Amino acid sequence: MSLSRRGVLAAGGAVGALAATAAGTGPAAASAPGRGSGHGRGRVRTGFDRLAADGYRLLRGQKVGIVTNPTGITADVRHIVDVMHPDDRVNLTAVFGPEHGFRGTAQAGGSEGRYDDPATGLPVYDTYLKSGQDLADIFTASGVDTVVFDIQDAGARFYTYIWTLYDCMEAAALAGKRLVVLDRPNPVTGRAALGPVLDPAFATFVGRREIAQAHGMTVAELALFFNAEFLHENPVRLEVVTMSGWRRSDFFDATGLPWVPPSPNMPTPETALVYSGTCLFEGTNLSEGRGTTRPFELLGAEGIDHRWAAAVNALELPGVAFREAYFAPTFSKFQGKTVGGVQLHVQDREVFDPVRTGIALLVTAKQTWSGFAWRPDNWIDKLTGNTRVRTMIDAGADTDEVVRAWQRDLSAFRAKRRRYLRYGG
Repeated sequence: MSLSRRGVLAAGGAVGALAATAAGTGPAAASAPGRGSGHGRGRVRTGFDRLAADGYRLLRGQKVGIVTNPTGITADVRHIVDVMHPDDRVNLTAVFGPEHGFRGTAQAGGSEGRYDDPATGLPVYDTYLKSGQDLADIFTASGVDTVVFDIQDAGARFYTYIWTLYDCMEAAALAGKRLVVLDRPNPVTGRAALGPVLDPAFATFVGRREIAQAHGMTVAELALFFNAEFLHENPVRLEVVTMSGWRRSDFFDATGLPWVPPSPNMPTPETALVYSGTCLFEGTNLSEGRGTTRPFELLGAEGIDHRWAAAVNALELPGVAFREAYFAPTFSKFQGKTVGGVQLHVQDREVFDPVRTGIALLVTAKQTWSGFAWRPDNWIDKLTGNTRVRTMIDAGADTDEVVRAWQRDLSAFRAKRRRYLRYGG
């Protein structure tokens, strides 16, 4: 598949300069990404902002359905469905809701089902846990010509929206639909890929294909990667609308964009900063902080005391310190019980490595708390994408030994990933 023919509305190019995908038609057009925005710079303009500024020309003459959730907003915090629905320049006819739902009313592992949106009257279809022909049939039944995807990601392989994207790409190809991805920032920068790469034997909805635990890509870049690397036998007619003003080194607070929690337990960009490491505690019998105001920053269990914080602080991990903490989750693990543990305090996010930090926390939790256990279903293997992390920690490996074990696979992924990156800085 030729990279030069993929559809990209380039971040620094003239708005409206559209290119064909490898499976589509039309003139190619791409230019160097913009380098502005952030503190002291202009605002980042999302893919939707650029699409709307161009009068929705990319969607002209199409019945459009959109996969989105509460994060699909404009800079002035209007939801894009509410903006598009009354605009006669675009024919929006359906909405597709992911995990947590289109309007975001469902908790983890839930969705809103099929209903008509009270605000717009549009039919809302449930995509959660739908894939392949089942999802293709939903697209066909909806009557849309083009499926648009616009959801804020968190930058981690096990954050399920990127697999909703993957499933929608596969299903759109089966249904003969075009798919357009509207890009948004990776909130934890796009500088580096980190952590183990998924072994396909452990593929689930928290990791469909072979990417790193912290992928360091935007959703548009991932779409290009997925189409060429994993869906090449039946690629979707893909077009992406990139951002202007975003640089790979930008954290979310440098974008000038409003933050909307992409899921109930991702309340702030700081949550996203640690999530690709501390979400691993979902695979243990410790609380990962659900049911607190600081999910994934607070970790703990009954019987843990000051020794855990002391042990992990002694490792002098770059950019982070750990406070002995006590908390009582209002739901999820240890609901209503006071537990002991740690709170992560990221002090220098430029050098902080969330995945290595997550491994160090697992290693020291097992060393300092006799009650430590993996979830009986070995969910940790689904999160890390292999058995190595669990078995090496059980065998007494230290943090550096565990991290070294994935470097060869990670290097190969990083080399492959470079071909699909669309932003500098």
